[in-house]
Order: sequence, then structure tokens, then C-alpha cells
Amino acid sequence: MIRFSWIAAAILLISFAKPSLGEQPNVLIIYGDDQGSIDLGCMGITDLQTPNLDRLANQGLLLTQMYSAAPVCSASRVGLLTGRYPARAGQPGNGELRTEEVTIGEVFRDAGYRTGQVGKWHLGHTVDKNPKGQGFEDWFGHLGGCIDNYSHFFFWAGPNRHDLFDNGREVHRPGEYFPQLMVDRCKTFIDKPSDQPWLLYWAFNAPHYPYQGTPEWLERYKDLPSPRREYGAFLSTMDQYIGEVIAHLDRNGLAENTIVIYQADHGHSTEIRAFGGGGNAGHYRGAKFSLFEGGIRVPAVVRFPPKFPAGQTRDQFMTACDWLPTLCQLCDVKPPDNTLDGVSIADVLSDDAKPPRKPFYWQFGGGGKNAQWAVRDKNWKLIGNPRDTSANETQRKEGGRLKDKLFLVDLNQDIGETKNLAKSKPDITQRLLDLRTELTSDFE
Repeated sequence: MIRFSWIAAAILLISFAKPSLGEQPNVLIIYGDDQGSIDLGCMGITDLQTPNLDRLANQGLLLTQMYSAAPVCSASRVGLLTGRYPARAGQPGNGELRTEEVTIGEVFRDAGYRTGQVGKWHLGHTVDKNPKGQGFEDWFGHLGGCIDNYSHFFFWAGPNRHDLFDNGREVHRPGEYFPQLMVDRCKTFIDKPSDQPWLLYWAFNAPHYPYQGTPEWLERYKDLPSPRREYGAFLSTMDQYIGEVIAHLDRNGLAENTIVIYQADHGHSTEIRAFGGGGNAGHYRGAKFSLFEGGIRVPAVVRFPPKFPAGQTRDQFMTACDWLPTLCQLCDVKPPDNTLDGVSIADVLSDDAKPPRKPFYWQFGGGGKNAQWAVRDKNWKLIGNPRDTSANETQRKEGGRLKDKLFLVDLNQDIGETKNLAKSKPDITQRLLDLRTELTSDFE
């Protein structure tokens, strides 16, 4: 009888550790910050190490044609969280997310999920616009665009201000390394006893400046030239700390019933605060603040063992706006009733299906005539008021603005976007101009 009770107890423990696949899965969305388009080992770089994200790709899918919703931090997050063009959602730049927008946090909270947010927010400071006001019941991190990882102060411009909050309460943890604080909070959220499934949005603040990788990674990359050394140390530090949370999931039997997504918010920074660069866009043109490929084409991997095969790639055109409708389908959650610009790619991920892709629109900046914008329809992409932020220092000081007001490219033939076809292909240029008008006709 004693032996039987021990066996029964063991079975009971296993049943709690490994939810049945009939239950709604958990969701972990990890969002990197200012990362070069090819800066993962599984994407071919050899000078930096990202073993944990590479392992995640080997256990799931590498997404080779994933696009951010915008080439700047706040707007890209708006696209991810709402499934809508940032311009449609009222925020095509760096600023607040309006309260009437419906976020993935609100959708999943209302469907019975525990919702959490850890890390960088950058979408508003007031009670109605902080993470809880936008659907994330439990949250920890900084509300601005970046912080020092040890003092937790925002030093971008005066007056300097402290920026570390725990569910709306300012907390002071001087000298404690923010990536470790994030890892601890992720584990606490995951481990909270509950019979609810959970969704956790972990917005990692790396490799965004200030570059503050650990001394171990700085030493390992001591022979790399600056700023690749500083950038790389922070990127590999991020990978290391992400690995801690993934290992925690796996040790606790949650791998089978947790959808894990990693992608960067947009391309790498060439700002002076980033020492002028450090990231690698490969053969793509552009970087952060640019709608050339290097500004919006980002590293991405996803793992969900019950549905997605391991060790494969998906080369179809996808965007961060697709995650909300995709996760709703995978988790049997009702999507919001408003207009979504993302499409579900669940069948693409599980079966390598042809994507239900429709034309996509990007905009960086307000609705004035000088706003940078782009339209993509299949292989054709038209950029208005293009900026090349991967250009030399003189051009960067001018914002990377090109003399051409329209730039047309066939991505199947010219992935480096080297040749402007706008004048030689006037019919296609006009068709995409008309498409832009159509896609934006109902913007407020």
C-alpha cells in the first residue's frame, strides 16, 4: 500500500508538471531590442555566439523572412501587441499606445489567461497606459526607452530619472543587474500556482544601448573590433539569460505546452549612443529608422513541439502583426473584433503552407508628406521618402535621407535594394502608390 501511494503521488506530480496537450498552451513572447538582421548563430554569423537561441531554433523553426511592424521601438511594439499597422493604431513613431487599442494582453486576459509583462515597455507612463492599463496584470520593468542596467536610471536627456517599477510601484535595486532581475521575475511569474494558462511578454532591453554585456563576454570578444565587441557582448549576454528561462521551462516540464517566440523589434542601431553600430545586417541595406530591409527584417525563431516540427526553416513573408491572430488560433482564443492587419500563420508554421499573405504597409513618422513609408506586395516593395541609416557618417548626420523620393525594388532579384526601379517601372510604381492609398484610406 505504501509503494502504491508513492506511485500515485508521482503520477499526480507528473500530471501537474506536464499539462495535457488538450489544454490551452502557455505563451512566452521574447522581444529583443535593436538587433542586426542576421545576428544569430543559426542565421550564419560566426564571430558571435548565441547558443541558446540557436538551440531554440533547432528544437523549433527558424523564420528567415520575419518583419518588424516598424523600424523604431515604440511603433514596432504597437504592431506586435495589437496586430495592426502602427499608423492605424495611432503610433507610427516613438510614443504612447492609445488606450482604445486592444492589445494581446487584453485579449488573452479576457479569455482567462494570466498575463504578465517583464522588461521594457516604452508605450506610456500613466496608469491607463502602463502595462496593467493595457492588459498585463503582473508587470515589472522600465517604462522608458532604455535604462542603465545597474542604476536603472534613464540618462537619455535631463533631468535624469529613475525608471524601475513593480506593478506600478517604484522600486530601487541599485547595483543589481537588470537582465538578472528580469530572469528572476520571469521565473516567479511562470512558477505562480494557478490553474490558468499564462501569457508572458518579455521585452528584453538588449542589445539596445547602453551596451552593458557581462565582463565574461567582453573578455571573450576582446579581439573583435569596436563596436562589434561591445554590441556582441551584450547580445551574447541576452542569449545567456534567455537560456536560463528556457531551461527553467524545460526542467519544469512546460516545454510541450508552451509556445515560445523570439524575435527582435527591428534592425540594429547606428546611433552615436551605440558607438555608430555594432550589429550586422548582412547583405541587407539599412538599419534602425530605415524601411530598407536592414531596418525591418529581423531574426526570429519559434518552438511549440506538439504542433511545429523541429529543426526546419520557414521562408515565407511574415510580420510581427501576425502573432496576435496566430496565437489566438493556436490557443483557441477569440480574436478582437477590430481590424487586424496581421494574418494567422499557424498553418505556415505547422505545415509549411502557403501564407495567407496580403499586402503590407509600414510608416515611420506622422502623416506629413515627409514621413517614411513602404508598401510590399509579393516581391515588389516601394519606399517613400527613403532613409539609409547604414550609410556613412556624413549621410547619417543628415538622417540617411536619399535624393530619390520613391524607391522601387524587386526583392526576388535585388535583396540588397541596390537599384531603384521607380522610373523604369512606372506602372508598378503607380500600382503600389494606389495600393498605399487603399491600405491607409480608413486610418483615423
